[in-house]
Order: sequence, then C-alpha cells, then structure tokens
Amino acid sequence: MKLKAILLFLLMFSAFTNAQKKSKGDYFFFEYAYKDAIKEYTKELSKNSLSNQQYLNLADSYLKVGNYTKAAQLYEKQYQKDTTLATPYINKLLLSISKTKSRQEFTSYTENFSNFFSKELKDNADFNFEILEDNTNKEQDFLLFNCYLNSPQADFSPAFYKDELLFTSGRTKAKGKIYEPSGESYLDIYSGKVQADGDVTVPTVFKRVANSKYHKATPFYSEALKGIIYMLSNADGDNLLFDNKGKNTLAIGLVSEKGKFEYLLRDLSTSFYYPYYEAATSKLYFAANFEGGFGGTDIYYVHTNNGQIMSAPINLGPKINSSGNEIAPFIFEGSLFFSSDIFYGLGGMDMYTSNITADGFSTPVNLGKGINSTYDDFGFIIKKNEADNLYVGYFSSNREGGKGKDDIYGFKVTEKPGLKTIVIKGVVVNPANNRAIEEASITLLDEDENILKQAVSDVEGNYEFEIPFRKGYAVKAYKKGHGRFYEKFLQEEEVKAVTQNVKIGLPFIQDVVEEKENKTVIKLQKFYFAKGSSTITPAIASELDKVAAVVVNFPNIRLKVESHTNSRGSDARNLALSQDRATAVKNYLLSKGVATDNVAEYIGYGENLVINQCKNGVYCLEFLHNQNDRTLITVLNYDELN
Repeated sequence: MKLKAILLFLLMFSAFTNAQKKSKGDYFFFEYAYKDAIKEYTKELSKNSLSNQQYLNLADSYLKVGNYTKAAQLYEKQYQKDTTLATPYINKLLLSISKTKSRQEFTSYTENFSNFFSKELKDNADFNFEILEDNTNKEQDFLLFNCYLNSPQADFSPAFYKDELLFTSGRTKAKGKIYEPSGESYLDIYSGKVQADGDVTVPTVFKRVANSKYHKATPFYSEALKGIIYMLSNADGDNLLFDNKGKNTLAIGLVSEKGKFEYLLRDLSTSFYYPYYEAATSKLYFAANFEGGFGGTDIYYVHTNNGQIMSAPINLGPKINSSGNEIAPFIFEGSLFFSSDIFYGLGGMDMYTSNITADGFSTPVNLGKGINSTYDDFGFIIKKNEADNLYVGYFSSNREGGKGKDDIYGFKVTEKPGLKTIVIKGVVVNPANNRAIEEASITLLDEDENILKQAVSDVEGNYEFEIPFRKGYAVKAYKKGHGRFYEKFLQEEEVKAVTQNVKIGLPFIQDVVEEKENKTVIKLQKFYFAKGSSTITPAIASELDKVAAVVVNFPNIRLKVESHTNSRGSDARNLALSQDRATAVKNYLLSKGVATDNVAEYIGYGENLVINQCKNGVYCLEFLHNQNDRTLITVLNYDELN
C-alpha cells in the first residue's frame, strides 16, 4: 500500500466508515483496481446511492485510468454542486481539463478559478506547459530498468545506504500484522545489495530500524547523523496511539547505527512523511498536511542541531508547494527534486526539479516524458557514479508493465536531470536618483525580436523572468513619461542554471529637459562656437553627446535645433552663420546614430530673436552679447512623451 494512499486512509477512513456503508466500489478503489471501481460505482450511481465522497472517488478512478473527459465531467458536476470543493479536487479538475482542451481553451477556462491561482502557481504552470509543448525541447535520454527487488505488492521510496539500497514494501510476510485497509502487511523497510549494473539483489528486511509491528517506511540514511531517519506509526510499544477522533498518525524517528531510537517529529493529530536530512544546512525536510498550507501535503523543513529539532516547521513556499500534493524531497548538487500531482504535469504524480538560489527556488521543471509517465512517479534519488561518469538513481512508479502496485525503477543518464534555465532579474530605477520605478513594462525578446515574456515592475521596481536556457536574448523596458531601455545579452556557457542581473535605467523625461524662452529644451551646459565659426569643438561635442543619449532613451522624441547669434556683424552674415551652426549640430547628431526623424527641424535665426536689449546700434558688455549667442535643442512633442 503506497504512502499517499495510506495518507488518504488516515485522513478519510474513520469518517468514511462512520458516515456510510462501504461498497464494492470503495473496496476496489482503495485496492487501486480503478477499472473495477468504475464498474461498481457506476452501478451504484444508477441507483442514486453514491455519497459525495464516492462520487469524487469515481471521478478519481476515471482520472487514474486516463479517461480525462469523463473525469472532468464528474469533477465539474461536483464543483457546480459545491463551489467550496477542496483545493486538491479543483487541482484534479484542472488536470483533467488540461488534457482535453487546447492551451488557449484551458487558459480561458481557468479564468473561472482566479482565486485558485497565486502568481507563483500561474508562472509555474505557464513555464511547464511551454516546456512540455515545445517540440524543439530535447528530452534527456534516460536508461530505465525495473529493479529485480520488486514484488506483487507496493515497493517504493528508495534510499541510498552505503553499498545497499533501502526501500519500503508492503510485501507479504510469513508472520506479522495485516494493515486491514490494504489487505497487505504493514509497511516495512527492506534492503538489497546494489550490483555493478545498478540492479538490486534479493532484498531482506532491514533489521537496523527499531522493531515495530506497525508501519516503518520511507527511510533516509544520513552519514552526518550516523543513522536512519524514517517514518513510523505513532505507537507506545505494541499499542497504536490515536487522537481524539480515532486517527493514528505517522511520526518521523531516527535510529542510530548503534541502535538508539528517538522521535524527531511526532504529533498525534498530524502525520509526517518522506524525511530528508541535508547535512550542509542541518535542515530536516519532510512532507505534511498542516493547516494553512497551499493545498494537500506541502514540503517543509525544520532547523536542527545535529538532528535535534530547533525550529517550528517552515513551508518551502508557493514556488515549490501548490494546490496539489508535494512529497518526497531530495537535494542533489544544488537542486531540489520532489514529486507533485499539480495539474500542469503529465498526469498523477510527476517528478520535478528546482534550483536552490540565494533567495529561494527557481521555477520547478518537470523532468519530462523520458522518466515521468501519466501514472504516479515519485521518490526520486540520484548520485554521480564516478566510475563511468554517469548519473544513476532510482524512483517509484505504478506505471503499466510493472510487477506490482508500485515498483522501483533504476535509471542512468549522462547529465544531471532537469532543464537548463536562465533567470533574468533586476530592478527598474530612475538613473538620476536611483529611485525604484513601479509599473514599468519589461519585455524579454529572443534573437529575432519575438516576445518571450512580459512583466511589470513591482512597487520596489523588481522584475524577474525565467526561461529555458538560450544564448542570446534582449531586454527592453518602458513607462510613459520615462525613457526606453533596450539591451542585448549573450550567454557564452551553457551551464545548468544562470542568473543574469539586469538593472534597468529609465530616465524621467522631466529630468532631462528644462524650460527656456517659453520652450521645453534638452537640459545642457551652455556651449559656444568660436567667433565666426560653425565647427563642432570637443566641448560642444560633449554636450551634443548628451542629446544623442536622450534620443536613445526616448526614440520617439522630435527635436528642433535652434541656433542664434548676437547682433554684432551684418544681419545677413549672422543669419547664414546661425544656419551653418544649426546644420553642423544636426550633422553631428546624425553621425552619433540619431535618426533623421528625430531631428525634425534645424533652423538658424541669426540675430532676429535676441533675448535682451543688445540689438543693432546698442552698446553692450561682452557677457550681454554672449547671452544672445546660443543654441537650443527644443523638444517638439514633449506632451506626448510626458
């Protein structure tokens, strides 16, 4: 009997038996005989004798046999009767719908469940749908094999132990109690010797764990703690312990190599599953169905001091945990592997991986059709075999073609499983003062300028994208009243995970302009041409480069170059000189990449628009004449830009 089915019993069995008479459909359903369960439930449905739970069991049965259309109909009908349907069943409804509708139809359908989707869940779903639908995405070439150790009963949850493989089994024993809901022996831990080809010899009961008549399952060997961490029934000696509702829960214990046993996580009202201890951080990971989680079972961790619990459980958060069930955490080379039955998978439990980052986790990625199936796939473990430079590991599955209800499969693969991804993240700021800009539109483009992703910066200016690895891409950003940002990037090495920090500067239009002579002009230091000259000096070029930079940030800007002289000299000469200067400014801007459309006008006004009393025949000091000798870069479409 596999652990997630045991979970189902522990949560439902007591209430189920008290609320109604069990039927043949129930018997077959809890025996995994889903086709027989459908037959019996359908008979009872025709007599209107199905309870709401049995109706959902019927829907689950159709889901398990891959009849997604029928499953969707039943889940939807039950949801219409009860819109407070438990989150895990809504997840199953969406899984069924996703298998029967196009991506566009499914997206439209999910609008009815807007309260169901967190931002993280939507992002994860979009990412994984794209990966699974992308025919250009090369699947990893897994070499899979069904292990010799499997029995007709449930065999699952493999774990490395020195040169052996530990696992959980409900196989029949000559002696021992029977777990009545499954009709099998209580779960126990077994071990077998790992052969050179990765297969495992005939297993025997693993006797290093504390003796118990009840469940012992999901082992994990910790070299750091020098012991085995595993799940077991809450008991006092030979007597099971129950909460006030008559439910026996599952605890997590540790047995040392010297045989000393202690409980690590134990609560008569809560079950704990699938322990994993990370020596590098002293964190103990596990799955549990606490109130306030994101769906069914979530993955949590606690801080420990050499295995002693030092904190309350901490949820891994919505990037990992979903509206479905997450179980079986395993960490390897900076990546978290786990299983989930979330709706965007292939069906049933799928195995995922997520890179552990400084601030959390990357988007979980489905390990793909090379190893996942439409059935339940879970309990993934992996290590590097240095002898042949291959990655080897094991997992559990109830896929067709196995020997029993759940089988353990081995695999070999040349690369660490998981899609190569790249995270592009950063903050949008005003470069003038480094203040964050919210609600800026950021677009991620491929090499051909096709849109890959779009985002809007948050109140702190932050944004983030995650995409399958690609060597070339571009980021552009815009907000009304601000400049535009555009930059291309090239990743030279294709590594497992890349994070590219891109700080986006969007100048505020009001920071680069000012009012002069009742006009909006580009803000510049005043510059002077040499007397009688229209040559662009280095000092003038330095200021005009600022104009070119403004055009880069505001590509739709329309400018007018106005050049003026003082009144000394003839009117005709001054008019021609100012026009030469306006033309020289225009030509310099064009040489710096400014488009002709951006320089809409370039006009010399000579001495016609002096700004003081220094006209022809009026004596003035030099600084007053210099006031009239000026060049302005006027913004013609300021209202459009602001």
